[in-house]
Amino acid sequence: MNDLRDTLSKFSAAEEFLDFFGIDYQPAVVHVNRLHILKRFNQYLQTNKSVWQLDTASQQATCRDLLTRAYTDFIRSTPSQEKVFKVFQDADGQHQVSLEKLRATLPSQGNGG
Repeated sequence: MNDLRDTLSKFSAAEEFLDFFGIDYQPAVVHVNRLHILKRFNQYLQTNKSVWQLDTASQQATCRDLLTRAYTDFIRSTPSQEKVFKVFQDADGQHQVSLEKLRATLPSQGNGG
């Protein structure tokens, strides 16, 4: 494992990644979207695997750009629009529950219990 990958593997919070790369961010945006940002960053890294073949300075610049892009995705959009996680991919905003289905799940109100 190279030095940058080793360093990044020690981080767990989105803020740690953003601070390491010197990316300005809005704490409120990160607070709400931290997992989405990290997942998207990982997706970008997976599609740019050649980044680890670059020299250290180029690796850092590329990772910084990819993380900035991941963060920016969630400034311009929402998690449900970006569909980073499977739950958003599956739901796709198409599932609706009717009032009748909700009522059917309630205990019967006419039997005294």
